[in-house]
Amino acid sequence: MPSMFPRPQWLATARFYEIYPQSFADSNGDGIGDIPGIVSRLDYIRDLGCNALWINPCFDSPFKDAGYDVRDYLKVAPRYGTNDDLITLFDEAHRRGMHVLLDLVPGHTSEEHPWFRISSRAERNQYSDRYIWTDSWMSGADGLPFVGGEAPRDGTYVLNFFKCQPALNYGFAHPERPWQLGVDSPAAEDTRQAMVDVMRFWLGQGCDGFRVDMANSLVKNDDAGKTATIAAWRQMLGTIKREYPEAAFVSEWGVPEQALRAGFDMDFYLDWSWDRNGYYLLCRDTPDPLDREHDRSYFCAHGGGSVRGFLDQYLPQYEATRDDGYFCLITCNHDTARLAPRLTPDELAIAYGMILTMPGVPFLYYGDEIGMRYRNLPTKEGGYVRTGTRTPMQWDASANLGFSTADASDLYLPVDPAADAPTVAAQRDDAHSLFQWVRGLLALRARHPALNADAPFDVVAAPDNGRLFAYSRTALDGSERLVVALNPGLEPETCAMPESDSSHGTPTMVFNRGEVTVNDASVTLGPQSLGVFAI
Repeated sequence: MPSMFPRPQWLATARFYEIYPQSFADSNGDGIGDIPGIVSRLDYIRDLGCNALWINPCFDSPFKDAGYDVRDYLKVAPRYGTNDDLITLFDEAHRRGMHVLLDLVPGHTSEEHPWFRISSRAERNQYSDRYIWTDSWMSGADGLPFVGGEAPRDGTYVLNFFKCQPALNYGFAHPERPWQLGVDSPAAEDTRQAMVDVMRFWLGQGCDGFRVDMANSLVKNDDAGKTATIAAWRQMLGTIKREYPEAAFVSEWGVPEQALRAGFDMDFYLDWSWDRNGYYLLCRDTPDPLDREHDRSYFCAHGGGSVRGFLDQYLPQYEATRDDGYFCLITCNHDTARLAPRLTPDELAIAYGMILTMPGVPFLYYGDEIGMRYRNLPTKEGGYVRTGTRTPMQWDASANLGFSTADASDLYLPVDPAADAPTVAAQRDDAHSLFQWVRGLLALRARHPALNADAPFDVVAAPDNGRLFAYSRTALDGSERLVVALNPGLEPETCAMPESDSSHGTPTMVFNRGEVTVNDASVTLGPQSLGVFAI
């Protein structure tokens, strides 16, 4: 059951920049980022080399979970601006050749959403089945998290995450109680239609698609293959994509074979620590995001591990889905601890060198281009351990590091107080900075069709022992082939180069960091180095 629709063509060359709107740019001096602030920085994002945005939730919310508790899907949260401000963002981005994805939260709403308030009434009404309610105030929810005693209605309601997030009713794959409605019930159909209406509204305003939160969680008691959830998405995305064929959808799913069958164009490689998945092995092989001593991740110079652990997990997923959509790597996101300060700037550079040249559509989290640091901070708006990844963008050395003119005590979160806190202004003028390295990588990706999201990928070298990793990317039309070789370790590494596809002889190095030498037979990589070669 392959994807129903062709992928939007623009995704092949997309390079995304994720923005946590609370923390990116404050235009009105109230201490919190906003949409006009994002608009004011579009030239920065474009000049960095990103041509697409993912904006974390910006809809009206009580912000008990930083906007992932939506009170009104069709209204911008006043602290960020107005609907007209968001339409201006779409227009200004499009004028610069950029696309914008919004963050859709389809599985639950805020407990303050009008749908839920009406659903909570004792008398039967049009929203009584919009959420999952049991049939008694004393009833549990068959193993699902639930809350009781909060509403006039005689029943308890199912949660998706926090207490403030009642689960929308997409039905049960295998109903076992009278209150468990099936996926083909009118209630489940009404919920799907309501979500289609939300997507249709914003696409009609100029939005280019959505990142979808907890996309695999809709249907309750689904089987391991998510059969019923996939069917629900195929119906919803089928409806939308017939109307907006160039709209793009990326899922928070983490299982690309399922997500792409559901109709999504992209899925993320998520940071799953509980099963030490591929992203975790690459970037953070330690439970503590600040623990460098015990870190065994591939990108840690002293980690000592081979890239094989990552490839053993990545390659089967890539091979199974390469013709149906994109399995995307991220530098980080709002739920994932930043790689710095646990990884040094040199280690970050090699990590980004790989992440930004692999198949799929790359996603760069705001501030990662300058090595912003994860900080151990008190929770804010339900962030808990995630809060330290959501601090204000660090623009320059002025007050509040250029994020806001507000008093420091009024900021959404405190800025990094360290004397050496990285800033855009300082790194922009330093040819050897992480910022300039990321900018160069993004420009390299833009120049070379062999680095497009859909360009084929093949492993050249990945020994079981040692740190070296080399892979080739080939343009779909065969016009060029590049080899990327990297060594995140502290000892030199050598590998054979694949046979050249041209008569040029020695491969041509088009991009590098560190000591890299190449001849027609092999490449030698010094400690913490990376080279990109045309062959």
